[in-house]
Amino acid sequence: MIAPAEVSIVEVSPRDGLQNEAGFVETADKLALIDHLIAMGARRIEVASFVNPRRVPQMADAEHVVAGLPEGRGVRFIGLCLNERGVDRAISTLSSARPLDEAGCVLVASDSFGIINQGQRVTDGITANSAMLKKARDAGLFAQVTISAAFGCPYEGPIAPDHVVALAARMADAGAQEIALADTIGVAVPAQVQELTTRVIAAIAPIPIRLHLHDTRGLAPANAWAGYQAGCRTFDSALGGLGGCPFAPGAAGNVGTEELLYLFDKSGIATGYDLAAVLAANRWFAGIMGRPLPSRAGKAGDFVARGLPAAQ
Repeated sequence: MIAPAEVSIVEVSPRDGLQNEAGFVETADKLALIDHLIAMGARRIEVASFVNPRRVPQMADAEHVVAGLPEGRGVRFIGLCLNERGVDRAISTLSSARPLDEAGCVLVASDSFGIINQGQRVTDGITANSAMLKKARDAGLFAQVTISAAFGCPYEGPIAPDHVVALAARMADAGAQEIALADTIGVAVPAQVQELTTRVIAAIAPIPIRLHLHDTRGLAPANAWAGYQAGCRTFDSALGGLGGCPFAPGAAGNVGTEELLYLFDKSGIATGYDLAAVLAANRWFAGIMGRPLPSRAGKAGDFVARGLPAAQ
């Protein structure tokens, strides 16, 4: 028998998990979170977003977070960049003791959301991201791009798969070293995810694909499984299912890391994470946040037989 292919999980809780939080999470707590993620087994972590702090106050300390990242842990750190200024800020870390490894660019799949999120239509986004990817690669950063709202826009509705495939092909031609498809507002169903993932893989191979799924309607784990069956082997998730987008009405949190680990581990697919360590990190960070985290598997824990109650 052929063993199931292992998957890679990109932990996004320090950035996407926190960006929508009303109360500012202190830099020291963000760095402690990153230490917990590494102890869990995370080897790619999205640590910050280089955006205007007036628009996303939670990311105002991006440079301070990067400056405090641990060295020599075998982990790749990602900074999200929405424009060339963001890429420049990511590049500026290359002179620090522990620089970023990757620049994550963003191309929104609809005009309306693109204008609200980044001040640009899709055609402008193609031009901007092409320049951003080149600048990041020329500086030595791994340059990847996420196609946001790939399954649906909060303002325009469903997005045509042909359109997303064409955008992925354009980004591949522009030099993207990885392309993610994001269900930013959590509207996709497994059949859609399987179809679009299959088509994009065929269009951009051998460039790897990644899935970024939000759990607004409780379908993110099923969508991840559909993506796996279609050939995707890298998935974003956030500890505790935290997250949301300040500019996408109705968007709930990311698929919980706990959900993905339970899904893949129980299916015999290696992730490199330790579920017990993830559950412990969930409990610790719930204390930092002052509330239970949304992840259902985080609350329920692993499946362990409890045995029959003792006879009275």
